[in-house]
Amino acid sequence: MTDETDRSLEIVAKDFTTAISRVLRRLRTEANPTELALSQMGVLSRLEQGGPMNTADLARAELMKPQSMGVILGSLEQEGLVERQPHPTDRRQVLFALTEAGAAVRTKHRAIKRDWLVRALAKLDPAQREALIAAIPVIRQVGET
Repeated sequence: MTDETDRSLEIVAKDFTTAISRVLRRLRTEANPTELALSQMGVLSRLEQGGPMNTADLARAELMKPQSMGVILGSLEQEGLVERQPHPTDRRQVLFALTEAGAAVRTKHRAIKRDWLVRALAKLDPAQREALIAAIPVIRQVGET
């Protein structure tokens, strides 16, 4: 690649990052009906996707210290959004799992995000929507690279 191409790609990368960040920020702002912290929502999402996990595995998955994860899990447990379960093979360990209330928060969170995004997309003109639809596979590919 030439220096000019490198500079052009740097500009594209900066603009792409800014655009994606703004969309994500709006989704987080619009879709937090429970006023939970981002870290708390991340834990609920992780448990929803991966099933019951222990504190250490959750901390590794969320890139934080086990002590910090313990504080988050304690607050979520106090709110009734997660519950402790015995580990199936190791009695020394405790797993945390979503409660029905925790699953309901995740369901509501997803619906609010989807509804906001649908309203935002509806404001685009047809050509803009088509351009966005055409870009989705490329954006997905970038995310999977």
